[in-house]
Amino acid sequence: MYDKQTAGYLAFLFALVIQFASPSVAQDGVSLAVSGAIDPAELSLEELDLMDQIRFETSTIWTDGVTRFSGVSLKRLLEDRNATGNMVQMIALNDYAIKIPVEELGDEAPIIATRMNGEPMPVRDKGPYWVVFPYDSDPQYQSEIVYSRSIWQLNRLVVTEE
Repeated sequence: MYDKQTAGYLAFLFALVIQFASPSVAQDGVSLAVSGAIDPAELSLEELDLMDQIRFETSTIWTDGVTRFSGVSLKRLLEDRNATGNMVQMIALNDYAIKIPVEELGDEAPIIATRMNGEPMPVRDKGPYWVVFPYDSDPQYQSEIVYSRSIWQLNRLVVTEE
């Protein structure tokens, strides 16, 4: 077992590896890789910003108080990239992965949040991208399934036929 100082040092090194050694960290920023049954792409923050933006305020179980989120509708992104699959797998920097049936995506939720309270999200604070629902707007968004789909540190989407 490690002492507290060694454990802290190892955690710091791991965070650096995740933040700087990940293939999704480009020299000019962090991209979102899109692949599978879809037009493949490495979408930069700037490219995501050019898409129609959805904004809402909501509380979350991971943040204090009400937070402002803005970003791109996941459904719209899939449509714009000509997705043909019926399942989207979302994968985080730490390889946490979750799947959502495309038929369960709404026009307004979830979004791939690119900003929290108007600012891009650093990796150490749930960035670069976070799949967020307007949790306060409808009780259907306050379930364990929805919370498990609220993946942060998102860096990859894979569309599949299942």
